[in-house]
Amino acid sequence: MRDAIVIIGGGLSGLTAARLLHAARVPFLLLEARMRLGGRILSEDGFDLGPAWFWPDMQPEIAALIEELGLTGFQQYAQGDVLVEQAPTMPPARYPGFGQMASSFRIAGGSAALVAALARDLPHANIRLGVTVTHAELRDGGVNVTLRDAAGKNESVEARAMLLALPPRLAEKTITFAPALPPEVRARWRAMPTWMAPHAKFVAVYAKPFWHANGLCGTAQSGVGPMVEIHDASAMPEREGGAALFGFVGVPAEARKRVSETVLRQHCLAQLVRLFGPDAGQPIATYFKDWATDNFTATADDTGEHPEPARQPWFDAAWSSRAVMAGSETAPAHPG
Repeated sequence: MRDAIVIIGGGLSGLTAARLLHAARVPFLLLEARMRLGGRILSEDGFDLGPAWFWPDMQPEIAALIEELGLTGFQQYAQGDVLVEQAPTMPPARYPGFGQMASSFRIAGGSAALVAALARDLPHANIRLGVTVTHAELRDGGVNVTLRDAAGKNESVEARAMLLALPPRLAEKTITFAPALPPEVRARWRAMPTWMAPHAKFVAVYAKPFWHANGLCGTAQSGVGPMVEIHDASAMPEREGGAALFGFVGVPAEARKRVSETVLRQHCLAQLVRLFGPDAGQPIATYFKDWATDNFTATADDTGEHPEPARQPWFDAAWSSRAVMAGSETAPAHPG
């Protein structure tokens, strides 16, 4: 595949690049370390454990892509009151919601439906799962990429150019370059926080959205925890067993390492009971994802910082004609 473009990372950016190259009849090879496509887009039974929302007014390209792929976007449920939990000694306060989440949209079937639609028409032979890139070397007229499969076997791939669709911190930690990247470039990569890396999400699924009947929209804010922000995550179209609440866990990543996932799930469910009543204690399923423990997302450098727009080039002169950054963090606007 000497004339191909090698895409490292099979998330939204990598898949979109592959789709555009395929449409333009440009050969590509997409390499993904996980045994699935999607990267930080992860849905379980249609419920999102990674990104869940898009905003058509702020992200018209995403809205257009969803429409082009024949997917259905629907508004975040925002009808009803909001709960606010201020202190352990105070009962939750109830306030009018004012529809503050109405501009947020989700994808029917979960965000993973977008991944499936992007991958649908791509040639399977051009996608490799379960392979990690360990080395990249400039050669005459191209790039030589070394990859390692799950069994530890190394393989080299020659390509015309390389597109890195993964977080800069992860690339800096896992890939060596020849010629080596200058220290200031590597420092720039390490300084860019990885979106989602410090976070964890909890989802509880129910037979029906009982909170709607109580005049609640499902949104709650908490200073008690363990979840600091909670929202309705019900599926669309509505179906039996398609009601859900999800929350962002506010316990810092380092503290989460000292507590088992079972205990965290128990505390999250107890908080939902505290807020929404005893019906919340009877889920038909729960899901939990701690992105800080995901080796294909987070590094030891990741904290709670948010990515900032890139103000400097990501490569030096030696690499700039053969490599480009295309991950979420390196977007010039709205990174992450």
